[in-house]
Amino acid sequence: MDGDPAVEPQLDTFSLAFPLPYRVAIIVILAVWGWGLNLHFLHIRRIDVPSLIRYPGRSSSAQLTHHHSTYRIASLLSSASGLSIVTFWMLTRGDPQRVIDYDWIPMTNLLVIALLFAVPLRKLSVSHHGRSRLLRTLKRVSVGGLAEAKDGKFGDILLADVLTSYAKVLADLFVCLCMFLTSNGSATARPDRGCGGDVLVPMIMAIPSAIRLRQCLIEYVRVRSAPLREATGWGGQHLANAAKYSTAFPVIILGAMLRNQTEAAPGLSRAWIAACLLNSFYSFYWDVAKDWDLTLFSDSRERNSPDHPFGLRRRLLVHKPGVYYAVIALDLTLRCTWMIKLNPSLDQISNFESSIFLIQFLEVFRRWVWIFFRVETEWIRNNPVGLDAEDILLGDFQGNKYEDED
Repeated sequence: MDGDPAVEPQLDTFSLAFPLPYRVAIIVILAVWGWGLNLHFLHIRRIDVPSLIRYPGRSSSAQLTHHHSTYRIASLLSSASGLSIVTFWMLTRGDPQRVIDYDWIPMTNLLVIALLFAVPLRKLSVSHHGRSRLLRTLKRVSVGGLAEAKDGKFGDILLADVLTSYAKVLADLFVCLCMFLTSNGSATARPDRGCGGDVLVPMIMAIPSAIRLRQCLIEYVRVRSAPLREATGWGGQHLANAAKYSTAFPVIILGAMLRNQTEAAPGLSRAWIAACLLNSFYSFYWDVAKDWDLTLFSDSRERNSPDHPFGLRRRLLVHKPGVYYAVIALDLTLRCTWMIKLNPSLDQISNFESSIFLIQFLEVFRRWVWIFFRVETEWIRNNPVGLDAEDILLGDFQGNKYEDED
């Protein structure tokens, strides 16, 4: 609850206005807008994202740019959801029982969003090719599949990494469906994140990390099977990357065990804190040193090299050095949002539905920022103009191409 005595204890004020299905829809729509902004800004910076993910370019200047096509589908999704929310507010008028009774409206909105991604809409001048490409990629990565480099491997990795930031959103989507289909249940009631049992929701949250773990292992096997292994390395960084994603599982498992405890378990709580620390700092290190190829964690000679700003690298295409330092600090801060549970005065606040939504939004925002610098890094790896082998930060190098290490 949010402490408002005027509402039922089952529904807080935030949930009356934005039930769980709408919150899931908002996060999905923000992802589409965010991708459009990623494409737009990087296009301005002359970074060709479609070429990196092996997406066909525009055949003529008369065609919409990729980011404008993305904006169109985002606008369509926003309009449909906006109309649905306004209709829901008009019918429920903030009444708790009406909010529960009219749960079919936000659930219908989720169905509309799914159809807008799947159904051809050429008459509305909304490109179907990009959406069908997304669905094919989702189908491939959903089981941990990974395309070859020439077929868009980087796109698969990028999408799977984004899914790890949507783990809690995916779990909430399942909770919505579970509550809606349960007899005498309602998708707009107070969220029951134990719906379907104590194990199923944590398992769903673990799926995106399992996908990336399998992709890393596929990369390792490919490197070990390469005929010129001395040129591509032995694949150690793929194993280290797999280890990073595996650190998410203890966090999820121990967190679920803590929620199911009826009495305080200090040992279990300390184990959860240790697992969170390992996952957060390992992931932060990988973001900075591997995904962004910055030298902050390199040896002092490389970190303090006069060829680049302290802790960064020689080529900075996205923005000025100060922005990189700010993003590093932001990434560390948002990697550690779980620490609010360690503060007794903030622990209860973190259980509010509005706070849960804010934490989910902040993780999606962190990933959105991460994409700018991850794509920039991949562009530099594939276009190492003016660089020689001594400037390369990752070991798996062959010719003018780097292996994708995420």
